[in-house]
Amino acid sequence: MTLSPDLHTRHGAVLACAEVTYALYKLAAQENRPVTDYLDNKAVQHLKQIHQQLYDRQLYRGLGGELMRQAVCTLVENLSRSRMPFKGDAVISGWQWLIDDTLRHLHLVSSNSREQVKDTAVSALAALCSEYYMMEPGQADPAIQEELIQQYLAELQSPEEMTRCGFSSALGSLPGFLLKGRLQQVLAGLRAVTQTSPKDVSFAEARRDGLKAIARICQTVGVKAEGAPDEAVCRENVAQIYAVLLGCMDDYTMDSRGDVGAWVREAAMTSLMDLTLLLGRSQPELIEAHICEQVMCCLAQQASEKIDRFRAHAAHVFLTILHCDSSPIPHVPHRGELEKLLPRSDVASVNWNVPAQAFPRVTQLLGLPTYRYHILLGLVVSVGGLTESTVRHSTHSLFEYMKGIQSDPQALESFGATLLQVFEDNLLNDRVSVPLLKTLDQLLANGCFDIFTTEENHPFCVKLLALCKEEIKKSKDVQKLRSSIAVFCGMVQFPGDVRTKVLLQLLLLLCHPFPLIRKTTASQMYEMVLTYSEVVGTDALDEVMAVLSDTAWDAELPVVREQRNRLCDLLGVPRPQLVIKPGTR
Repeated sequence: MTLSPDLHTRHGAVLACAEVTYALYKLAAQENRPVTDYLDNKAVQHLKQIHQQLYDRQLYRGLGGELMRQAVCTLVENLSRSRMPFKGDAVISGWQWLIDDTLRHLHLVSSNSREQVKDTAVSALAALCSEYYMMEPGQADPAIQEELIQQYLAELQSPEEMTRCGFSSALGSLPGFLLKGRLQQVLAGLRAVTQTSPKDVSFAEARRDGLKAIARICQTVGVKAEGAPDEAVCRENVAQIYAVLLGCMDDYTMDSRGDVGAWVREAAMTSLMDLTLLLGRSQPELIEAHICEQVMCCLAQQASEKIDRFRAHAAHVFLTILHCDSSPIPHVPHRGELEKLLPRSDVASVNWNVPAQAFPRVTQLLGLPTYRYHILLGLVVSVGGLTESTVRHSTHSLFEYMKGIQSDPQALESFGATLLQVFEDNLLNDRVSVPLLKTLDQLLANGCFDIFTTEENHPFCVKLLALCKEEIKKSKDVQKLRSSIAVFCGMVQFPGDVRTKVLLQLLLLLCHPFPLIRKTTASQMYEMVLTYSEVVGTDALDEVMAVLSDTAWDAELPVVREQRNRLCDLLGVPRPQLVIKPGTR
């Protein structure tokens, strides 16, 4: 029936052969007998010939090809696990060809079954290698090892993303004896897959599978603190492995599918957890303080970001490392405070997918200096985001925290300095800077920095103004410009020269080339003058309001400029001078 002209009969028969053989092997194993005791020579020969017969009839090609490839890969896996006596037989190279060919042409498989085909081929490879490529216990056949590893490393540089995915997973599934003496070489190949370069920036799935493979290899080879870097995870290579995983925590690649970098970040988080727990169980002294701090800070940032599923995954990894029972992970920053803020009972009871439960807990970590920067970096993306429930609950939690530190000038100064550091580090990075401007607008409008208004030209305000000017310089992004207008309007509450400079920025925006920006600026300035009446002298107030409300700000620039200059005189701000560019009349 394995050669039936009907696809489904053929497919089912191959799978049935695989399962029956493996069931007979398990039965034989109970009595310490080989599987061949239950199978006559004819049956063994027929099982061996299935692959070649299908290949000769070209049944791996065409519409039924992917079903037959999956079925024969399952057959290969089960015959290998059944320890069929095929060592050194030509059929092994036939099976190896099928696995390699399937992984190499994954991009031709329909997208909904691609992952399943890949997993089946990889499982077949692991079983095949374990059974047929070992010369003596723990020793690989050197010729096969050389050929296999070199070929798979070369395939990692394929221009096809799915081929990279397949061979990354294949390398991750190899048994320990094939990796012996080649660990550094394999890790270097996988490290290259996880790097982002201009030509393969959208290969997020390949980067994800590369990270999974690295974590799986670490589990396979194990840890030996003083071992050789080509044999196991050891003092010499552990920092390199952590660097790869931590580097992928910053993957925010966007394409037509959305935030595909999130798949990479999720795999990096899982891999960091697996590696850290592995080291914690066997050689905790290999976990250095600065690395543990980086891991926990990156996880805290992900646990405060906007996508529910990935936030929940980050929180799960964070709490697993924090509350690791068997062997406590060393050097977790602020462990005592964390165990009080995020008790063990939270692990089961809190649903981190739900913004209402997640954000009140994560904002508590803002009080811990080590985590503040990373929590803020994640939080501003949530507060300035688009999803209504995420924005509402993250904003509420942030305001609750700010309310709690209003009477503590030192804490407020520290919070302000960290917020400006996040802004400075992410200047012109629109993923962070645009939501950060929206967050600043909310904080200023809700009086979170009122304590700074008692001092003229407070350093926070001076620095914030400089950063906002730099962010919008030559920008044509309407959303960014509108957010910056709101921030400038909130900043006029700060006294001193800084107020004059902020007003100058707003008056410059009143003559922006985009009519929409001019109208938005006028409208927001009108509200600003009503809110902060001390900005305008009482004698000029009515006239300022009239100019802002009555002028058609979307009219021609020369007309608008005249009205803007009137406002300059009324507000006591020097008129901006029109710069004539060289070579223009």
